[in-house]
Amino acid sequence: MRFLIAFLALMLVAPAAQTQFTNRYPKIAGMNHHVYLEGYELPTMNVGPTDPAVAPGGARVAFSARGWIWVLDVASGRATRITDGADMDFRPAWSPDGARLAFVRDNTRDTWIVVRDLATGVETRINTPALDLDPIFTHDGSLIYSSASEGQLDLWRSASDGSGATRLTTRPGIELKPTVSADGKTLVYLHKGGGDRVIAKTVATGDERELATEWIVSQTRPAVSPDGRTVVYGWARDDRYELRLVSTGNAATSVQLTAGTRGLPLSPAWSPDGASIWFTEAGADEVMRLYRIPSVGGAPAEIPIRAWDWGAPTGIVRITTTQRGVSAPARLTVTDGGGHPAVPTEGFAQFALQHGRIFFYSPGVMDVIVPVGTVSVTATRGLTTPAVTQAAEVRAGEVTGLSLALTEVWDSRAAGFLSADHHFHLNYGGPYSLDPDDLVPMMRGENLDFATPAIANLHNRFEQQQLWGWSRTTEIPMIQFVQEVRSHFLGHVGLLNTREIFWPWIWGPGYQVYGTDDRPNTEPLEFARAQGGIGGYVHPVVSRDPLSEQNRSALPVLLAVDGILGNMDWLEVACLWSDEIGTATMWYQFLNLGNPVALEAGTDVMTDYYRTMALGTTRIYVQTGGSLNLAEYWANMKAGRSFVSSGPMLLLSVGGVQPGDAVPRGGNTAWELALHSAVPLDTVELLVNGEVVWTGTGVTGPGSRTYRGNVRLPAGGWVAARARGGEPVWPAMDSYAFAHTSPVWIGRVGSTDRAAMRRAAAALGPVVDAAERRLIVGYGGAENVPRILEAFAAARRRLTEAAGSGEVQ
Repeated sequence: MRFLIAFLALMLVAPAAQTQFTNRYPKIAGMNHHVYLEGYELPTMNVGPTDPAVAPGGARVAFSARGWIWVLDVASGRATRITDGADMDFRPAWSPDGARLAFVRDNTRDTWIVVRDLATGVETRINTPALDLDPIFTHDGSLIYSSASEGQLDLWRSASDGSGATRLTTRPGIELKPTVSADGKTLVYLHKGGGDRVIAKTVATGDERELATEWIVSQTRPAVSPDGRTVVYGWARDDRYELRLVSTGNAATSVQLTAGTRGLPLSPAWSPDGASIWFTEAGADEVMRLYRIPSVGGAPAEIPIRAWDWGAPTGIVRITTTQRGVSAPARLTVTDGGGHPAVPTEGFAQFALQHGRIFFYSPGVMDVIVPVGTVSVTATRGLTTPAVTQAAEVRAGEVTGLSLALTEVWDSRAAGFLSADHHFHLNYGGPYSLDPDDLVPMMRGENLDFATPAIANLHNRFEQQQLWGWSRTTEIPMIQFVQEVRSHFLGHVGLLNTREIFWPWIWGPGYQVYGTDDRPNTEPLEFARAQGGIGGYVHPVVSRDPLSEQNRSALPVLLAVDGILGNMDWLEVACLWSDEIGTATMWYQFLNLGNPVALEAGTDVMTDYYRTMALGTTRIYVQTGGSLNLAEYWANMKAGRSFVSSGPMLLLSVGGVQPGDAVPRGGNTAWELALHSAVPLDTVELLVNGEVVWTGTGVTGPGSRTYRGNVRLPAGGWVAARARGGEPVWPAMDSYAFAHTSPVWIGRVGSTDRAAMRRAAAALGPVVDAAERRLIVGYGGAENVPRILEAFAAARRRLTEAAGSGEVQ
């Protein structure tokens, strides 16, 4: 454990200026990847019920649905809406007398605790400047909840009005989801830090016992029985979850409660008599449903909601989206007259972390129930389609039609390009269990032609193996599974278009097994090439200036080595969780050494998350001449006939030559650059060997521009164009607008310029030195990694050659 802690401390060295998306909600101390906290630990909004809480007496169940709190009368099946307003309400808990509900309120920037008197509607807020989550009432009417008011998420206890708050936990990590026995003697909660733990605490003595421990059990929410003797919790089993029971007095073993469900029973809650356990689970349509199972075991029974009482008149808005005069799938956001997001009664919605907007996909016509009043609808379709917003007045009991016509700034397929997202995960610990076909509506709504979901480990679990080989490649949208190999701080690599899975998926310090493997990343990269596939590094750079002394130690350890030696086929220059300009800076060094490293782009989103970004909001466009043949696609991507984008479209021609090919050497050469953008863009640039030789202004809104000029080309190297800067307005979701073309080579593919090559050698030398130092510390000594160190030696020999000679062949 000491080794793991030291390694994690080494990995937490962060650059001073991170420019990728990091967090929307207030930061939690010690959380390096805040997107996981926001994706796993914050509440999920669904049209169906989530977070059930059974009232004293058992006749009523409170839950969240559509972002409001509802109370279900179990006998009649009628659910009555309790809250309204613009904000979203989640995770209700009953007071001991059943007169009040405590819950979490979310305004898309922060969360706090609300206590509501059900008879009067009077609300009391418990709000700190930090995240506040998971309130419960104790037997004496006080509250226990999770709050980050002191930097990390700890458990606190206070009066029901928030007064007299006392901190209950202080250990490193975070504490969530407290539950307490009916007599207040046993407190059970979830601790996350160096593993996820379900912990039982005897309140009187403070004694604690670990009931269950695992790595990254993202959807675990424990609940203690009324008598304090038993805990129910969700636990990972392969790609799915099950509910298990464990004794608070003897954690030596546990009992399986659920089996044969779809796979994700969530948020279990006990009935007051301890005879049953309630939970929710999404169906094949991703709509949450309410279930009850006897606590002694048996078959879960769905508890139907037969009627929804909104407490106010409602109507339906029927939304039609068209493009070029015909029905078109689209990404929609709908807001009712009170400013609250509205969602359809089928499928699931997602929350865009960058913008704080809830969105979902329509096949072209979609009905949404809303309270009467003015409804606002925004529609878009991928990066090339500006958002269109319209409003309508919805009347009680009526269907109000609303039609939105979408217009592209550029037609990628007509221009011979296919768009693709080459790095994302179908399921990765979110509240849903998606099937590959569930990607199709998303892709159609984002006008995305090709998607390659990556199987990957969830720490010690190898996820989604059963889907390897599944494909949809005869029509657009096309889908093909690929693999992400996580050799931990050596650098994550992606393997595209391989026939087989590479093993092991993981190695390096921090893993329980393979932690000391002396295995360079050349193994998976060569594996991909041997199978006719292509491999490269994903999300490699998080800083704007990766070559600086301050930031070079945050780079993946083998990134520079493999780039210098030409071991990678591509580099993921555009990704939501890394910085595009910083990654491009590293890419320039590899190109300047003569290595034709291709561009790649992927969102790295987890599509089963509620809080995420949209699929395809960073993507690559590959010129195929309109062919849907994937062999041609992969060949053209590897050849660099492409550009990547998080918003703008860039089409470059140098001397009549397109990216991926070579223009004749030297001379004053004409160039032309076409820009098409649905979002504002600050700057457009032409680069020769990584140096900006021309700068132009972008666009202030949706539109197109063409730039022309002449450039004096050196004897070797490359020319490319990039676009950067500008507010990431809808439909974009990255932290800033960015696009980059692949290079047009000078003379021949892989040519070099002596001055540029020497600059690259000088810049990369210190990066290699810093990476080697981190390698030796991480592996506990040079004697443990002779193979990897030989790669460092080979990279230094290459840099010495580059620094002292002319063109490297």
